[in-house]
Amino acid sequence: MTTQDDYPVLWPVPTRWADNDHYGHVNNVTYYSYFDTAVNAWLMHATGTDIRDLPAIGVVAETSCKFLGSLSFPDRLRVGLRIARLGHSSITYDLAVFREDGDRLEAAATGRFVHVYVDELTRKPVEIPAVIREAAETLT
Repeated sequence: MTTQDDYPVLWPVPTRWADNDHYGHVNNVTYYSYFDTAVNAWLMHATGTDIRDLPAIGVVAETSCKFLGSLSFPDRLRVGLRIARLGHSSITYDLAVFREDGDRLEAAATGRFVHVYVDELTRKPVEIPAVIREAAETLT
């Protein structure tokens, strides 16, 4: 069972009106947007850097999602982040989307997200920037 205690960071991500599909719940592809938003917002916060200005950029090489429950606007969410693997040029995140339910968080999905760092111009893999690595090490 996935719980909030499994994740050292619980990043807030709001649902939006446009997230709901015709069936009245958050569409499955939107969960990937929550993952992307939480990882990159946390990186900017944790590093104090606009990561878009680094010479190496993190591109998503892999992502997956397992759905555990339904979400709908205007649910308030927290995305749990932890590092599953910290490599030379890649970081694998374990993620979970939790819906706020009063004082507790209810798991709605779990996922995986792999950033591979590449040179901004050549798009060839490079070492993870030091400022990113230092932040990531706090989640291992």
